[in-house]
Amino acid sequence: MKDVFIHPTALVETDQIGEGTKVWAFAHILKDAVIGRNCNIGDHNFIEGGASLGDGVVVKNGNMIWEGVHIEDAVFVGPHVFFTNDLFPRSKQLPEAAERGSRKENWLVPTRVKKGASLGAGAVILAGVTIGEYSLVAAGTLVSKDVPPYALVLGAPGRVRGWMCRCGLRLRLARGRATCGGCGLGYRRGRKGIELLGPKC
Repeated sequence: MKDVFIHPTALVETDQIGEGTKVWAFAHILKDAVIGRNCNIGDHNFIEGGASLGDGVVVKNGNMIWEGVHIEDAVFVGPHVFFTNDLFPRSKQLPEAAERGSRKENWLVPTRVKKGASLGAGAVILAGVTIGEYSLVAAGTLVSKDVPPYALVLGAPGRVRGWMCRCGLRLRLARGRATCGGCGLGYRRGRKGIELLGPKC
């Protein structure tokens, strides 16, 4: 793998890693996991086959990213975020579970984290949700339903408590509009949250 750094203690079984990516100590990446370019995979991370990371993803220490979890470009995953991929988990050794037939084949529930989103430390992401572009999931939040783009979500269960700019600063809406005090991007309230207008609107 060209221009990929893999720490000597990491175990990397996939050959699908983009150039410029760094994999740090004691990480384990299984075969058929897909990792984009210029990612930073911290210590003690586990990435299962069938999971995917886009370009420029930062995964801090101590995460487990399971099959069916798809993380788009420039996402920040804080330490010890908990992903799931099965809404009704049972051990395969349980006779009643084995008798459910198609359940064994259709258990996987995909999860998607969209471009530019940030997941705070210790957040719990239930299977099947989509976390919108540039949203921020606060530390310790339980995400049990879809998160709109640019939303600030916190609590258990997580609820929308505000709105975020692409640059990471919190927005203050007045009369359904906001201009970021940091970068100048403008937003307006739409049907499903807020929408980007453009700079200095």
